[in-house]
Amino acid sequence: MFGAYVEIGQGSRIAYSELGDYSYCDRFADIANAQIGKFANIASHVRIGATDHPLDKATMHHFLYRSADYWDDAEVDADFFAHRRSRRAVIGHDTWLGHAAMIKPEVTIGHGAVVAAGAIVTKDVGPFEIVAGAPATLLRRRQPAAIADRLIALGWWDWDHSQLRTTLEDFRMLKAEAFLEKYGG
Repeated sequence: MFGAYVEIGQGSRIAYSELGDYSYCDRFADIANAQIGKFANIASHVRIGATDHPLDKATMHHFLYRSADYWDDAEVDADFFAHRRSRRAVIGHDTWLGHAAMIKPEVTIGHGAVVAAGAIVTKDVGPFEIVAGAPATLLRRRQPAAIADRLIALGWWDWDHSQLRTTLEDFRMLKAEAFLEKYGG
């Protein structure tokens, strides 16, 4: 399911996922089993919901669950695929996932967070945090906690299209705190 003004870059694959209004992914993104909020900025070659192989079996090869590809009398393992689809990654509103970042299943990226290029995110990222590395670790906050809390409370990402247009110049010109003062956050 795609919201309004969503853009999907060339060569991208989207499976079992939702993208909120105004979100986009650049070229060759691979997104599976994800719930993506509004205004998400997803750079090229990002992978969200990268799947795992079964580590507790005698083999990890996909003939275990894609069995019909190998034998005419075998079926795919529907339970395996249902479990895989249930392991959702959640990406908040107004996020930025840098080039070639990877977000593992069952990870939540908080509102306003930034994931640096090439980061591998294996644990939740809090709202307005900036993470980098493999595995990703906290670099710093994008906004001080008090400002971040006020931005989340304001919830500008839920404003309608005309209100966004009316306030466009303030989005462009005002720092976050001044924007909050003007719009009551």
